[in-house]
Amino acid sequence: MYKVFINDKPLFLTSTLQKETNFKYFLLDTIDLQKLIAKYFAGQVEQAYLYHPDEDFLIKNLKDRITVNKAGGGLVENELGQVLFIFRNGKWDLPKGGIEKNETIEQTAIREVEEETGCKGLKIKNKLEKTYHIFKRNGEYKLKITYWFSMFTTYKGDLKGQLSEGIEKVVWVNKEDIPMLLQNSYQNIKLLFED
Repeated sequence: MYKVFINDKPLFLTSTLQKETNFKYFLLDTIDLQKLIAKYFAGQVEQAYLYHPDEDFLIKNLKDRITVNKAGGGLVENELGQVLFIFRNGKWDLPKGGIEKNETIEQTAIREVEEETGCKGLKIKNKLEKTYHIFKRNGEYKLKITYWFSMFTTYKGDLKGQLSEGIEKVVWVNKEDIPMLLQNSYQNIKLLFED
């Protein structure tokens, strides 16, 4: 199953049927995807399930029907076990950004974390899960797929938010304080902290 967020509300892509409760099932083959997304943006849908029996087909089909933007980002820890957070658009977030030409997704993730936070000396430890969300730009719906990486740094220098990206604060957060920050964050960021 895949979770795609639209306005922070989940759209589930699933290959299994469950008894319906407070959500709707739609067949991936027959759904007017643009209309469904518009209903999310209009606040008419809280959550829905797109069904197809072949799980691999689900995400491939979605990517065929909507423009895809790829991004890379980092969940960065320091020597004290603190995690690097940014504050932008009134919410706590993790640094991430779009892939550039001739860049690997790993290079994108490191570059974006450095640009958005001023943090240096980043080393990728391992891949985390990908997150998916749909946004609207210039009247077109787009699917952003963010490739996340667990990173480590010994950097002790100044942190500086990238003002051109609207980043107001960059802070190291103790692990016990993360649940409080996640109360004012995005659903796809919360996924990265689920056990």
